[in-house]
Amino acid sequence: MPNAHHHPDTPTTPRYITTAIDYVNAPPHLGHAYEKIATDAMARFYKRMGHPTFFLTGTDEHGIKVEKNALSKGLAPKAFVDELSQSFKQAWAHCGVAYDRFIRTTDEDHYALVAVLWNRLLAKGDIYKASYTGRYCQGCEAFLTDRDLTEDGLCITHQTAPEAVEEENYFFRLSNYKEAIIAHINANPTFIQPDFRKQEVLNMLENLEDISVSRSKQSVSWGIPVPNDETQVIYVWIDALSNYLTGIGYDGTETAQFNQFWKTPAGEPNAIHIIGKDILRFHAIYWPAMLMSAELPLPKQIFAHGFITLNEAKISKSLGNVISPFDLTAHYELANADPIRYYLLTCTQFGNDGNFTAEAFKLSVNADLANNLGNLLNRSVSMLKKYFGGAIPAVSADVLASSAILQELQAVTPLHEQVVTAYEAFNFQQVAEFVFARVDLANRTINDMEPWTLYKTEQLDLLAALMVSLLESLRLVAVWLSPMVPKLSVGIWSQLGLDAEAIANPSASFDALISGYRLVEGLMTNPQGPLLPRLDSELAGAEAKK
Repeated sequence: MPNAHHHPDTPTTPRYITTAIDYVNAPPHLGHAYEKIATDAMARFYKRMGHPTFFLTGTDEHGIKVEKNALSKGLAPKAFVDELSQSFKQAWAHCGVAYDRFIRTTDEDHYALVAVLWNRLLAKGDIYKASYTGRYCQGCEAFLTDRDLTEDGLCITHQTAPEAVEEENYFFRLSNYKEAIIAHINANPTFIQPDFRKQEVLNMLENLEDISVSRSKQSVSWGIPVPNDETQVIYVWIDALSNYLTGIGYDGTETAQFNQFWKTPAGEPNAIHIIGKDILRFHAIYWPAMLMSAELPLPKQIFAHGFITLNEAKISKSLGNVISPFDLTAHYELANADPIRYYLLTCTQFGNDGNFTAEAFKLSVNADLANNLGNLLNRSVSMLKKYFGGAIPAVSADVLASSAILQELQAVTPLHEQVVTAYEAFNFQQVAEFVFARVDLANRTINDMEPWTLYKTEQLDLLAALMVSLLESLRLVAVWLSPMVPKLSVGIWSQLGLDAEAIANPSASFDALISGYRLVEGLMTNPQGPLLPRLDSELAGAEAKK
């Protein structure tokens, strides 16, 4: 390992980052993958910054839809969810999503915590029993009000008519927390992100009614039973939202893990929930109210992202346009999912809706990853082999000092600061813009300085400084892009002859990677051909082309 002196990280604030847990009604598609990949990129970024980081994802496994689907397939609900939950785990492994825990709402510790939380809300006087008549949407697993319906009385999200339900349920006094939630939102300007979502939540808070938090066992038997009332099961949102506490080891007592990750040592909120915009109400209103009732700290931030559409249409089973990460990697014969990660993270500003089209995907991957970055790596290591036998040459400090361009290619600041600021703002698009500006500079410098001419005219000192500067720019680019495209970054370091295991380690900090692994004189590079083959202009591999 070349010159691997590591700088000790200063201990920094822990980070707890979560995705929404996916409802196991059907296998995962690109929309599910978008949220998990973005959260994974942020978790990897926090680890690179030296923050102790806990990343939670998982599956939401109770409710009437699961029960009905299991029955239609002749399966017990548990067998049905076991199979589907596994398909989510496989998809995230395929996408390079490196979570710290995959929680299932059928986990034993989750059952125990939900009962503890229920009893705490009950003891506070915030849960009461009442009979209820309402309009229930199975798709949302929620009772709807007039503002959730179209003019024709259909659910806005699912375009289906809710069913009229009359039963005796337990209710949560959500209305008790209206003023406290409004005050919290106003006192904490970054609590709800992006900024434009804040007003949406304040509008939702205007007419706040108490919510049903149980269903009768006759309506839904597949769920966590209400403590001391066998006739009722706990309604999906108390069950689902509590996963964020179970996932961090909370069992009703303040465990060490809870004290490390849910709140800072000073007691400040610390959790960041990454969710889809369609479940903002539950996370920005129901969840804070439940936590206030339980006298627990609120999350630090709720970030609601937009949807990824497919050719401008919503991805949905009913439309038959579901596409999975597996479909894409097979279709384009990709070695790994990094091109998918790159496209999803950069096709739109995170927080807005994005759109996937085959053309845009190929264009983005070919232009940025295959041509710009891949070509730079391939040219650089090939020329080093041709001119210096593939070994890093000695570089004259004087020659380097005399060239502003070569110094810029090797510079860490201010680009490092720009990249860090962009990641901190969840601005993956901007990270890519900043980093690819360095790649563009390197490619332009090759054209301007003509290494082949330097070689012919025997300006070997300048040629050596140019080659090392190009390779150094690639080394840094790989480090900065590693939270977004971890496998491609490993591929770049491997061809540069650097310790690929070091950059593959999610816990290796930016500081250690940038300062501790240098292109020292004599280091042998390891050319391996194109980093990423260009995606075929046809929509498929050899099979489809026949």
